[in-house]
Amino acid sequence: MAPIKFDNSYSRMPDKFYSRVKSNAVSKPELIRVNRQLADELGIDVEWLVSDEGIGMMAGCVMPEGAEPIASVYAGHQFGHYVPRLGDGRAMLVGEIVTPGNSRFDIQLKGSGPTPYSRGGDGRSPLGPVLREYIVSEAMHYLGIPTTRALGAILTGEKVMRESELPGAILTRIARSHIRVGTHQYFAAYGDVESLVCLVDHVVDRHYPEVKESQEYVFEMLTSVIARQADLIAKWQLVGFVHGVMNTDNMLLSGETVDYGPCAFIDEYNENAVYSSIDRGGRYSYRNQPGICNWNLACLAQALLPIVNVNKDKAVEGLEKILETFPDLYSRSYLKQARAKFGLTTEEIEDAELIQKFFDILGKEKDDFTLAFRRLSDISMENDDAVNAGCLFQFSTRYYEWIARWRDRCDREDVTSQKRQALMYSVNPIYVPRNHVVEKVIAEATDNVDYGPFNELVEVLKNPYLQRAGLEYYATPPTDDEIVSRTFCGT
Repeated sequence: MAPIKFDNSYSRMPDKFYSRVKSNAVSKPELIRVNRQLADELGIDVEWLVSDEGIGMMAGCVMPEGAEPIASVYAGHQFGHYVPRLGDGRAMLVGEIVTPGNSRFDIQLKGSGPTPYSRGGDGRSPLGPVLREYIVSEAMHYLGIPTTRALGAILTGEKVMRESELPGAILTRIARSHIRVGTHQYFAAYGDVESLVCLVDHVVDRHYPEVKESQEYVFEMLTSVIARQADLIAKWQLVGFVHGVMNTDNMLLSGETVDYGPCAFIDEYNENAVYSSIDRGGRYSYRNQPGICNWNLACLAQALLPIVNVNKDKAVEGLEKILETFPDLYSRSYLKQARAKFGLTTEEIEDAELIQKFFDILGKEKDDFTLAFRRLSDISMENDDAVNAGCLFQFSTRYYEWIARWRDRCDREDVTSQKRQALMYSVNPIYVPRNHVVEKVIAEATDNVDYGPFNELVEVLKNPYLQRAGLEYYATPPTDDEIVSRTFCGT
């Protein structure tokens, strides 16, 4: 019996959508970590996965029965500039699996070697980016944010040359699909209407079956994509997540977060926070993320224009009307989730202003994003702002007037302080993958071949909302000499 029951719908698409690729064997594959819980959810036998055969698959050496390795083609706007042909330059889609719960997922290897889309690159990944994506994607999952996930990390036993010689590694990524805005742009740019229709039909079947019977299913699909993306970006903003490289080839039609290159969680709050070393103009700053998402969705709408089944003027008008819904959808999602962070269970017209005022003070004080919300949760049960000896953060006097307003607002609700605090603790994490901690973990693995800190961090981040004794290090902001102000894609 095959160890994985593959059902590869994307590789049954016309060959314009991908190139078939062969496995690229590595010299000495070694398991770093396997995600046992995720394997169980997928219906993959964990014991097989950690066997020589399973490790061989995750290393890209040997493909199990039913696998059909392909590299997908797509285009994309990268920092606003259109690139007509990108594609999986260092990734291989092994195949698709349907879980016991009847959900479909891609199994992809990242760093598996060159493909026809590598553009002269080696198709490999250093260890650091593999560990970073494993850490951050799993953290996002446990924070309740839609994301691709990490099934396993493999050391290849080979070196890759970047600025220096680094150990090579491969990540096994799980995603609901890897179909991107840029996938649609690729076929639209070539005027390939037949392929574009085929692609949209596939997306609808896979992600939005509820719109399949609509005569205006292209409009309906775009409407659904926009709703998912609006909610996703609201979730990013409310945990202080900066993606760093919001190109159209990094926006999935499934609504999952993908590509954890130069990403970071904000420590000291700054609405203009940028971490990517190549984003010198701040295009993908924290503040700009909602607007960039809207811009990317406009690129998707433009790509869909040739297949809207009405005359061109009506098609443009219809797509524009749908795009115009994004700001309101985003604002509604953001405000709903923000109210929970502030312990509010009802709606009042002045809530948006009250919430924004908190962020204004947070920015002026240059306080820690995560701990400020956690401390607000603490004081929801206190009668004053007396110093709590076990607390990692205290509000300055600049907050006191705001706190009084917030308490007055809370008092207008029929909610006990215990229930309010429980709500706030459930949505305001104490542990996020802070950049300085992630970098130290990567350094220990790369320089000292010590994966203990990596494994411990992954375990801590599985329960981001429950404060535990002895884990203060993971909740503490960086000191001045620990601050990581610039991040790199690294692959």
